Amino acid sequence: MHAAIRVGLLPALLMWFTQACGVAPRRDTAKSMSEVKLVIVEPGHFHAALVQKDMYPQVSPRVSVYAPLGPELLDYVNRVSLFNLRADNPTKWELDIHTGPKFFERMLGERPGNVVVFAGRNREKIGRIVQSLNAGYNVLADKPWIIASTDLPRLASALDLAERNGLVGYDIMTERYEITSILQKELVNAPDVFGQLEPGSATEPAVTARSIHHLMKVVAEVPLRRPAWFFDIEESGEGIADVGTHVVDLVQWTAFPAEHVDYRADIQMLGARRWPTIINRTQFTQVTGETDFPAHLAKWVKGGQLEYYCNNSVHYTVRGAHVQLDILWNWEALGAAMRNVIRRSGCTSGDATRGGAAALPAAGCAAAAARRPGPRQTPQRSMGKPTLSYWLLAGAARLPHNQPTAQQDVARGHVRSR
Repeated sequence: MHAAIRVGLLPALLMWFTQACGVAPRRDTAKSMSEVKLVIVEPGHFHAALVQKDMYPQVSPRVSVYAPLGPELLDYVNRVSLFNLRADNPTKWELDIHTGPKFFERMLGERPGNVVVFAGRNREKIGRIVQSLNAGYNVLADKPWIIASTDLPRLASALDLAERNGLVGYDIMTERYEITSILQKELVNAPDVFGQLEPGSATEPAVTARSIHHLMKVVAEVPLRRPAWFFDIEESGEGIADVGTHVVDLVQWTAFPAEHVDYRADIQMLGARRWPTIINRTQFTQVTGETDFPAHLAKWVKGGQLEYYCNNSVHYTVRGAHVQLDILWNWEALGAAMRNVIRRSGCTSGDATRGGAAALPAAGCAAAAARRPGPRQTPQRSMGKPTLSYWLLAGAARLPHNQPTAQQDVARGHVRSR
């Protein structure tokens, strides 16, 4: 099986790893491992710590960490320590920390675990993924795996390598296990409720999705501090490459759940644009702790303000259906919720709101919404080499939705039917 599956339900995923690690080939010993042992490498993004927000059955509480000594490592340790110290259901993680030069090479050679976690810098992430797979590790890597089209062959090679060696290489994050996403998918694939997906047009796409994020926010009750390199699009990628992975995946998962999408034949790019979010020095200091813009961001500093190119709009067709995606980053949220809306001709067939009260279906659709659909097909995992998500991001951090805060990200989706 190919390993390009977006998995967001960490307990289920780690249980799967427990089985996989028992059969994966080992280069240093023939003895199989019945316990998942996590290895965290250079945790530059808070998603690395969120992997440890809870304890999991058959996952060792002792975690090895390999990283340079600096503020990003300290932030990760602080977040894990707060999980251990909380009053309600505290975790019991033990951290075995290795710092210093050549930390990644040491991790490959010392083999302290069997599942390596990457959540941080993106430019060289695919290279580290490939090296880890070659060393016999299973991989949990936060999106995006690549940020440049030139790395598509490396992505395909990584998936083939994992399959060939009986290993797994999974994305950490996904929208697929958010209840609003699940309900939307069920409604769209219930013909009695939704109807049939229409092809749409450039002015009225069949699918529109907008995902809004915020640079300043609170994660797991801690104000988020972003490293300066996060604002370097050559290091972290633009919006469509990063959080756009979620949105693109939801399109194919919702509209074509049991079908294989071939990016070489089924996708046609029709248009795209990009624009910056402007950040002044005071804001930059607030979110990073840096007193000024570092030299590596100089090319994007104009008139004393940083032009952070994180906003993207993409128009394409997938199997003839028009899709419009907007990935937006604002400075700060004022309090919001996620909303997914499913539309059919003449009425709204379903409306679910995250972070607030759920809205009822429109009166004209109540009878149709009440009808039960026929037997539900078993959801098919979207596989391919490479997936549609990565094909799109090659053309051009977000809070996990199961962790709502007062400053929660916003996403809106609309699916048209006939």
